[in-house]
Amino acid sequence: MGTQESRQPQDANEQGRATGRRALLGAAVLGAGGAVLGLPAAARADEATPDAKAAGHSGGGYRSLPVPTIIAHRGASGYRPEHTLGSYQLALDMGAHVIEQDLVPTKDGHLVCRHENDITGTTDVAAHPEFAGRKTTKVVDGVTYTGWFTEDFTLAELKTLRAKERIPGNRQENTLYDGRWEIPSFEEVLRWAEKEGRKRGRRVWLHVETKHPTYFRKLGLGLEEPLAKLLRKYDRHRKNSPVFLQSFEPSSIQRLNRLVDSPLVVLLSGAATRPWDFVEAGDPRTVADLVKPAGLTWIASFANGIGPTLDLIIPRDSGGNLTTPTTLVADAHAEGLILHPYTLRNENTFLPANFRKGTDANAYGDSFGALKVYFDTGIDGIFTDNPDTGLLAHADFVGD
Repeated sequence: MGTQESRQPQDANEQGRATGRRALLGAAVLGAGGAVLGLPAAARADEATPDAKAAGHSGGGYRSLPVPTIIAHRGASGYRPEHTLGSYQLALDMGAHVIEQDLVPTKDGHLVCRHENDITGTTDVAAHPEFAGRKTTKVVDGVTYTGWFTEDFTLAELKTLRAKERIPGNRQENTLYDGRWEIPSFEEVLRWAEKEGRKRGRRVWLHVETKHPTYFRKLGLGLEEPLAKLLRKYDRHRKNSPVFLQSFEPSSIQRLNRLVDSPLVVLLSGAATRPWDFVEAGDPRTVADLVKPAGLTWIASFANGIGPTLDLIIPRDSGGNLTTPTTLVADAHAEGLILHPYTLRNENTFLPANFRKGTDANAYGDSFGALKVYFDTGIDGIFTDNPDTGLLAHADFVGD
């Protein structure tokens, strides 16, 4: 995920941008939300536009979400440590249309919000001597990791830890919030979403991923059944419920398809990769096979959409520059599938080379230019670490 350098503004212009961003975010936290961004009503998910109203009530469904939909990747993770209530709250206050959670299990079967079960880099677990003996080495989906893992902790034990910034070299400013928030359980997030929905007069949309489902099922910690139980408890199990369920393993989505009627999305990594459940089952198909018309027809038999990496929408050349869009958007739409590709971030190190500015890898590049190019392909939404940027690009694109 890029270099781990400390970000220092290199000139007065960059210092001004950083100061302006902090002022903007401070106003958002104080409750100004989308208004402080200068967004028109149609671009703010918390305004009572016809689309937003329909999306927030039982009859609307995902087709009534604003397009392109701005999905807050792990919350507003460009500004707060990811998968914390602070990150989710800021994303919602900014006006993000949908907010993402990644789910992994605890030892006692609770679902918690972490991008990975390895919590070494996203919590202060290493500073807890009482857990020193839990450090271990594991192989997860064919990759070896050494650290601390959620499945070795009860929920009560995880609640003694505090979250911290995952990539402090890229986002040094986010380290200000290290230790401020706990690891949230998914049920806590559902309760938070219901509370915030009542305040706003609309239900809060979530985008929920099952992480490493085959790995956890082998440990007796299947993700889909407890997830379905929670969705039913909080009335998010219906066809028009304000939630997407997603996974990189198609079999997890097929299992969820049998358990609930919520909208389903198959995530797709690099073209040459294979979903881990395919590896385990001996299925030779790669992502390159799944994005062909026959693969998309198969996905459409049990899912409502795909979440491809952005490189499957527009490949990059050897220099990291965007090239010519593929036919994936048209091919997926022909099968009735929506597309929510991932992930657009503001920092140069994450942007296509032809949208970077200056030589500081952690400075902001031309995110608006990149977003417009991706929006022009006809995608239905995009994951971004910077919801405010995405919402302004959305407003530019739809002409509001």
